[in-house]
Amino acid sequence: MNARHLTVRNLPPELAAALDQARQESGKSLNSTVIAVLERGLGVATRRSNGLAKLAGGWTKADAEEFERNTASFSAIDPEIWR
Repeated sequence: MNARHLTVRNLPPELAAALDQARQESGKSLNSTVIAVLERGLGVATRRSNGLAKLAGGWTKADAEEFERNTASFSAIDPEIWR
């Protein structure tokens, strides 16, 4: 099937409302929103995301060093506990 165009009839109101909400949240067109929902739902999305990509690489070197300093104690082993 080469479905370049698709018409959906008798769309339940709840589904139409959910699609419209997703469209508003994404700021994209209804067509783009429907395609994205179908890709995710059918497992054919070209790129899956857990939503963390926008955070990756967001730290400066100073931020990373501060984090390491503040969490260094988590690596310490207390010999009294491990007797």
